Amino acid sequence: MSRTTKFIILIVALVQLMLALALFALPRAVRALPGHYQARLPEELVALVTTPLPTLPAPANVTRQPRITIPALPGVDDQPTATLEPTRGPTATPETAAAPTETTPTAEPTTTPTPTPSPSPTPLPAQVILEGMRGVPQRFNNCGPANLTQVLNFYGDATTQEEAAAYLKPNTQDRNVSPWQLSDYVNEFTALRSTVHSGGTLEMIKRLLAAGFPVVIEKGYEPLGPEEWYGHYLTIYGYDDAKQEIYTYDTFQQPYTDGRRIDTYETIEFYWQQFNYTFYVVFRPGQEEVVNAILGPDMTDPVKMWQNAALRAQAETEASPENAFAWFNLGTSLTRVGELTGQTEFYANGATAFDEALSIGMPYRMLWYEFRVYVAYMKTGRYEDMITLTDSVLATEGGQNVEETYLYRGHALLFLGNVQGAAEAYQTALDRNENFYPAQIALDSLG
Repeated sequence: MSRTTKFIILIVALVQLMLALALFALPRAVRALPGHYQARLPEELVALVTTPLPTLPAPANVTRQPRITIPALPGVDDQPTATLEPTRGPTATPETAAAPTETTPTAEPTTTPTPTPSPSPTPLPAQVILEGMRGVPQRFNNCGPANLTQVLNFYGDATTQEEAAAYLKPNTQDRNVSPWQLSDYVNEFTALRSTVHSGGTLEMIKRLLAAGFPVVIEKGYEPLGPEEWYGHYLTIYGYDDAKQEIYTYDTFQQPYTDGRRIDTYETIEFYWQQFNYTFYVVFRPGQEEVVNAILGPDMTDPVKMWQNAALRAQAETEASPENAFAWFNLGTSLTRVGELTGQTEFYANGATAFDEALSIGMPYRMLWYEFRVYVAYMKTGRYEDMITLTDSVLATEGGQNVEETYLYRGHALLFLGNVQGAAEAYQTALDRNENFYPAQIALDSLG
C-alpha cells in the first residue's frame, strides 16, 4: 500500500471520527445554548438533535394508585358531590395534537360584539367570531405578555408587548409568567379589569365569547412533537359548533403570518386539561357583573371553584388512571383548597395526588409553570422532597431562570434550619425578577 493511500485512509478515518464526535456532542451543545439562541435555530435542526426529555423525579416509597379523599367543607353551602360529571378531553393524544392545523378560517361567521356586552342568550349562537383583534408575534418565551397585549389592544388599550414584558418578566430568560400575574397586571396598570379561574369548560368559554369577551387559556404545547412539551397561552376569539372548531391567535405561530389558528374542540380540551382548564378574561370597568353572571357562583367563589376542580380531576383520574396531568391537577386543586381553608387534610391528599403524578411521569418543564407541589410537600413536612424537585429544575438552563423555584427552595431550606441558604435563594429569585414580590416578602421576614 502506497504512502499516499495510507494518508488518504488516515484522513478519511479522522473525518469519520470527527463527524461521530460532532453527532454525539450536537444535542448536548444545542441543549446548552441559552434559550433565546435555541429559538433562532431552524426547527429542522432542533428536531434532529431532540432527545426525549427527562421527567421530574418521583418520590421514593409512595403507594401507587391511591384513593384520594376530598373532605367536605363545613359552612359551605351546596357542596358538590363526588359524582360530578367532568367535561374532559380525550385520554389519548388526538391525531392532530402533534401538529395542529394553523390556518385562517375560510368562512368566518359575522357575529360581532356590541360595544357593551351583555349575558349571552340561551341557547348559545352556533358560531361566534369577535372582530377587531390583531395578532402579536411573541418574542422569546414571551407568550404571556404577547397574548395579554392582543387582548388589551382589542379593548383599545395601547400597551405593547415590550411594555408588559418589562414589568412581568424583566429578565428576558424568564420561562414563565403565571396567569395571576397577568391578571394582576391588568388590574394594577391599566384601566381595564381582569379575573383568572381554573376548572373552566368550553361551554363557559363560548358564553364569554358570545357576550363579546375574548378569553386567554393556559395549555400544553408540543410544537415539535411530544418530545418537546411546553406550557403556552392561546387567545380564543371564536368558535363554530357545526365544525367543532375553536378559533385562536397563536403568538408562537411558525412561520408567523397573522397568528390565526384553528383547533378542534377535542384538541383544545386535551391540551387545556394539562393546565387544569385555567383561563383569564379581561373586561371593561362596570362589566364585572356581566362576567360573574356568565361564570356563575361556583366559579366566582374560590373555595367552590377549587373544590369542583378537584372533583373533576378525581373523576378524570378514575376514568384514566395513568393520566399524570389529571393527578397533578387534583394535587393542585386540593392544595389550593387547603390554602384557602387552612384544613390540613387537603394538603395531605394533595401531596398524595402529586406523588402519583410524579410516579407516572411529568414533563420536567411542568415546574416552570406550576408550583403547588412545593406547597403540598411543605405543608406536610417533606422539605427534602422540595429540595430534590428544585435540584431537578435547576439542573436545566431554562429552569435556572424560574424565580418561583428559588422561592420554594428558600422555604425548604428555612424549614431545614439553613437561614443563610434561604436568604440566598430568596435573593436569587429577586435577581431573576425584581418585581417578584413574594420573594421580597420572604426575604424581609428574615430581617
